[in-house]
Amino acid sequence: MAAAPLPSKFTSCLFTLLLPVLLTEQVAVAAAESTSLSIGVNYGQIANNLPSPARVSWLLRSMRISKVKLYDADPNVLRAFLGTDVEFVVGIGNEAVPSMVNPAAAQAWLQQHLVPHLRAGAHITCITVGNEVFKGNDTALQAAVLPAMQSVHRALGTLGLQGRVNVTTAHSLDIMGVTYPPSTGTFHPAALGHLQQFLSFLSATRSPFLINCYPYFAYKAEPSRVPLEYVLFQPNAGVADPHTGLRYDNMLYAQVDAVYAAIQRLGYTDVEVKVSETGWPSRGDADEPGATPEYAGIYIRNLLQRIEMKQGTPLRPATPVDVYVFALFNENLKPGPASERNYGLFYPDGTPVYNVGLHGYLPPMLLSSDAAPQV
Repeated sequence: MAAAPLPSKFTSCLFTLLLPVLLTEQVAVAAAESTSLSIGVNYGQIANNLPSPARVSWLLRSMRISKVKLYDADPNVLRAFLGTDVEFVVGIGNEAVPSMVNPAAAQAWLQQHLVPHLRAGAHITCITVGNEVFKGNDTALQAAVLPAMQSVHRALGTLGLQGRVNVTTAHSLDIMGVTYPPSTGTFHPAALGHLQQFLSFLSATRSPFLINCYPYFAYKAEPSRVPLEYVLFQPNAGVADPHTGLRYDNMLYAQVDAVYAAIQRLGYTDVEVKVSETGWPSRGDADEPGATPEYAGIYIRNLLQRIEMKQGTPLRPATPVDVYVFALFNENLKPGPASERNYGLFYPDGTPVYNVGLHGYLPPMLLSSDAAPQV
């Protein structure tokens, strides 16, 4: 049965009450977008209690976040950000990577998941083909990732989009065999057979090498040996690389420079390393030391300060580190230890998990754009 329409006098009053709030929010978001932060955020959705993408759009823009990384190409998310200056990295899941080797499949994926949004005005600058494919033992997936990337890149050319959208993949730090000292950084022998051609592709297409770095994992593994100040960007004596004399006062930058060293060892000096994931859990199991809101807040707050200073690593001081924080929300359906479900900056209701100075606003459902027609 259809609901009876609201009396016109009531709807007029309701709109009159909401209009100043909506206008105030729009002004605030516009002001925030004019001075965007340099840091990006991973927007994962492995949860059943997250706010709608339209409300998330308000939240991110009110936080001055203008770079978002997705693990898919969710059309609801991309549509919710149309008309904004938010820049997206979208992903092709591991399960679809082998099929992307087929040029027809790659072009069909782009036609369905990318082209309509670009035509509508979405800012999509990068496609990740798979995620952490060298972390497991799926040799077929590992063998397919580069041909799939090449196929997607050629399909972009067919559609006239080469140069506008980069193609790469995101790696776990497990791809490294040696990370300390940073100058001795070397890729794991199991991945070396793939990486020479992979880096050649990145160099030729001017695409970045994406790495997921979590100093928290090093602290969790050996809390008695890894200084907390070193992993949290707090004041400390630092560690000198005996081969270069470069001094590191935090583990994240040491990990990034180890990746640079490994890439250079294979003969490439023109491939930029970007941190596609980093974060710190606010809660964990009994065997996960350091997973607290206090330490998570210190890590993200100090990282934000470094990024806003446009700081480079000791090896690349003139190149600001490009970082995507993991993650926007706690995700209650993620498998694994408790920490996996507690990397979010926010709870699903928009409440900050800890204070890092990012003051965002998640509008109530009635004020979100997907509910506007009902108002």
